[in-house]
Amino acid sequence: MKKYFPLLSFLVIVIVGSSFITKHSLLIKSATTDTVLYTDEKHFKNIQQLTFGGDNAEAYWSYNGKYIIFQRTNPKEGLNCDQIFIGKVPTKPGEKFTYKMISSGKGRTTCAYFLPDGKHIIYASTFLGGNDCPPLPDRSKYGNKYIWPIYDSYDIFLADTSGKIIKQLTKTKGYDAEATLSPDGKKMIFTSMRDGDLDLYVMDLKTEKVTRITHELGYDGGAWFSPDGKKIIWRASRPKTKEEIDEYKSLLKDNLVAPTNMEVYTANADGTNVKQITDLANANWAPNFMPDGKRIIFCSNYEYKRGFPFNMYLTDENGKHIEKITHDKVFDAFPMFTKDGKKIIFSSNRNNGGTHDTNIFIADWVE
Repeated sequence: MKKYFPLLSFLVIVIVGSSFITKHSLLIKSATTDTVLYTDEKHFKNIQQLTFGGDNAEAYWSYNGKYIIFQRTNPKEGLNCDQIFIGKVPTKPGEKFTYKMISSGKGRTTCAYFLPDGKHIIYASTFLGGNDCPPLPDRSKYGNKYIWPIYDSYDIFLADTSGKIIKQLTKTKGYDAEATLSPDGKKMIFTSMRDGDLDLYVMDLKTEKVTRITHELGYDGGAWFSPDGKKIIWRASRPKTKEEIDEYKSLLKDNLVAPTNMEVYTANADGTNVKQITDLANANWAPNFMPDGKRIIFCSNYEYKRGFPFNMYLTDENGKHIEKITHDKVFDAFPMFTKDGKKIIFSSNRNNGGTHDTNIFIADWVE
């Protein structure tokens, strides 16, 4: 969360993270020819576009790989900020992807995820703070920096797949969102402001006991467990200079964060043995473990001084041997694999007819 980057004098970027206009779409027109598959994307086969229109992102598989859950914004349909949708993945050529909204339509939602039983989900929402979409920040007050709002009305909920909320999982004051689950579905890792900084916490879903597992100053978010549940991976900013620290703390007081410099980190599931994986500068985020648990896939704009495009990359567990996976000239991110590693799902601005749309794509993965 979902779903980062220097403002350019001639571009308006509206992408990833904690729900800033779905936090992951680029409001620019693609200068490339529309296509679902670009040259050199050798790891993709039988690629298929699932959505057409609006901003669709953070699409995650059910444990059996038959369904996906994602967030969607489309003002043309009356969806003025992110809501949560579920759809069955097509299995036959030409089969249409259909989906239904399972959030209430109130407030803004983000970061949904299936439980192993396939009958329940978690997601974050601001609806307890009001029925309307929470206001976007006025960037002019902050030197027109690219910033995300960290709405203090966000809490995480357990619901069934019909949309009925079963339980409110977080109840502390401040931002609680960006949740995913351990492979066995027993633990939830999420980002919270409850102790004054944007840190990672793990909740035992049975006892609801919460443990803080990051402690350094900076934004820690978008965390995932490894396939065996023994490690975690996430994105983090680490302000170092007095100027960087002062700016970070000043924005945080206003429930804002500027996610333009982030790197990928891993640790044991309890937060010990922290290891910085990337050291590339710019925005390195949306990381996840590959199904083999040894490699890492992440999104970055590190190759581009202008701050875009964003592409997906593979690296080993030490951040070495980086391989570029996507070759779109705009935005590719939020990769997730099925449990067997045979299919990948991601969000992209490709093939959008020159619009601002971000859509969801699936493909067979080729090693």
